[in-house]
Amino acid sequence: MRKKLLCVALGTIAVGATLTGCGKGQPVAQNQSDLTFQAKLQQQLLDAKPGSVIEIPAGHYALNRGLSLRTDGVTIRGAGMDKTVLSFKGQVSGPEGLLVNANDFTIENLALEDTKGDSLKINQGKNITIRGVRVEWTGGPQTSNGAYGLYPVKTQNVLIEDSVVIGASDAGIYVGQSHNIVVRRNRAEFNVAGIEIENSINADVYENTATKNTGGILVFNMPNLSQAGYATRVFKNKVFDNNTDNFAAKGAAVASVPRGSGVVVNSNDKVEIFDNDIANHQTTNVIISSYFSTNYYNAKGVAADYNPYPKGIYVYGNRFSGGGDVPDGMKFKVLKTAVYGLNGHFPDVLWDGYADAKSLVNGLPPANDRICIEGASGVLNADGPNDYKNPSTDTKPYQCTLPKLPAVVLDPAPKT
Repeated sequence: MRKKLLCVALGTIAVGATLTGCGKGQPVAQNQSDLTFQAKLQQQLLDAKPGSVIEIPAGHYALNRGLSLRTDGVTIRGAGMDKTVLSFKGQVSGPEGLLVNANDFTIENLALEDTKGDSLKINQGKNITIRGVRVEWTGGPQTSNGAYGLYPVKTQNVLIEDSVVIGASDAGIYVGQSHNIVVRRNRAEFNVAGIEIENSINADVYENTATKNTGGILVFNMPNLSQAGYATRVFKNKVFDNNTDNFAAKGAAVASVPRGSGVVVNSNDKVEIFDNDIANHQTTNVIISSYFSTNYYNAKGVAADYNPYPKGIYVYGNRFSGGGDVPDGMKFKVLKTAVYGLNGHFPDVLWDGYADAKSLVNGLPPANDRICIEGASGVLNADGPNDYKNPSTDTKPYQCTLPKLPAVVLDPAPKT
């Protein structure tokens, strides 16, 4: 039975669609119905006013062009991440599935599938809420998949919760060059980077599950961007079995992330990693590294004020198990065998060994810039500056504590 739904009441807009089946069935729209739905949805986005709520009923909708929104104060709401599905499998134009340049934006309870490029990009907005959104490339991990799943950049006051991202060829959940961020209770699978916080200030990443990615959770600081990142807390997450081969496009920053990486900190400052369950990563459970260990080193010049070293990294109170037995890349394999033997494995924490020599006092950084490790099976200083020739397993340099970072408070609080 076919139903055409169109409801406008109390400021809520329901987008019409021609469907067969309802609820948990597999709705299938005729081609002309899909085109009609797409045109109507884009028109609703163009006509939206502050306070508009665009509701999309349950159904599977095939779109061939990207969507955009430029009005503040809009909510887009589906019937559920497995009920309202916007499929971009036949997308012929538009670099994203949905591009938002707006403040006070909420999107919830729907799915975006198989976008040609990034799935949901939110650029330069304040007060952003992404809730109960599923992003998926249904063909599995492939370099041809879109780079980013949920992708707020240059944003402020961002909440991403209860969402799922599968198959991004760069980062599943990515927040970049942003302030005041909470990423919680999400699931990231089969991405290159499951969750990535990049060049951002004040981020809390907690109660997420990251599994079957190349790297589970990344905290990066890239050169030549609008701001440097610092103050990220990664806690109460389940990060395990992130051993998928790296399928990022050649030259992408995450193309240098080793297969089998749990939590990776690169060139970022003031990062706390605590109270996580981190297990079974074939390279190692935690990597702390600098710009000099990446594939984009020397790709171009960097700004004079760029800090390439990780500083103030505090790893404590985690539950580690397994991993380190089949590291990615010949250099890591040789290093592992040289230090721990053929049947050995890397310890829970691997540091590339790059430090700011100008700041060292008696061989150690200033107190608040140190790398402090508690409760790990060990730490390996890989001696990257000397091409891994003199690695060290001495844990004394990491026996320290750092001031705890405050919790991130979203202000104003997100709408529920």
